[in-house]
Amino acid sequence: MLNWILLLVAVAFEIGWPLGFKMSTLHPDRSWLWIVLGMLSYALSGVFLYFAQRTIPISTAYIVWTGAGSVVTFLLGIGLFGDVATISRLFFAFLIIVGIVGLQVTAKT
Repeated sequence: MLNWILLLVAVAFEIGWPLGFKMSTLHPDRSWLWIVLGMLSYALSGVFLYFAQRTIPISTAYIVWTGAGSVVTFLLGIGLFGDVATISRLFFAFLIIVGIVGLQVTAKT
C-alpha cells in the first residue's frame, strides 16, 4: 500500500513541473521562481517514482505516473488556464485512464 501512496505522490509532483513552467510564462517578473519550483517538482517526482517502482513493476508505475499526470494536467489546463475542452479531447483523455486501469487489471501478480 505504501508503494501506491509513493506513486501518487510522484504523480502529484509530476503535475507540478508543467504547472510551474506555465506559471513562469504568466508571471514573467517571477519566472525564475516558478522555473525553480517546476524543476524541484520534476526532481521530486522522479525520486518518488524511484521508490514506488522498487515494489511496483516499472511498466505499471511508469504508465500510471505519465498517464495520470498527463490527464490531471490536461484537466487543470482546462479548469485553470482556459484550455479547450471539447467532447473529443475529453474522450481521448478518458481513454488514457481506461488504458491505465486496463493495464493494472490485466497485470499478473
